[in-house]
Amino acid sequence: MKTKIEEKDGKFFATLIGEMDTVAAVEAEEVLKPLYTTGGKDVIIDCTSLEYIASSGLRILLSILKGAKSSGSKVVMRGVNDDIKSVFKLTGFISLFEFE
Repeated sequence: MKTKIEEKDGKFFATLIGEMDTVAAVEAEEVLKPLYTTGGKDVIIDCTSLEYIASSGLRILLSILKGAKSSGSKVVMRGVNDDIKSVFKLTGFISLFEFE
């Protein structure tokens, strides 16, 4: 799994590539931890190349969302495939996040 964060145009852009299983989520969390406090900047999470997400990955996304909302920011999930979107639906996360 590859995870990358960039700051551009007053927003954070995170890219998730590969499978975020339980083991990969530990490493991804270290990279994504700065997004837990966004300082009022919106977060765009590009999932175009994300193939799988485990519950530990969902927990990380929820932590990012909580941090963003507490500072008045939003989190937008971009490029989520149907398989991952069905995981969001099954867990009820579909109503928590914005999707593009």
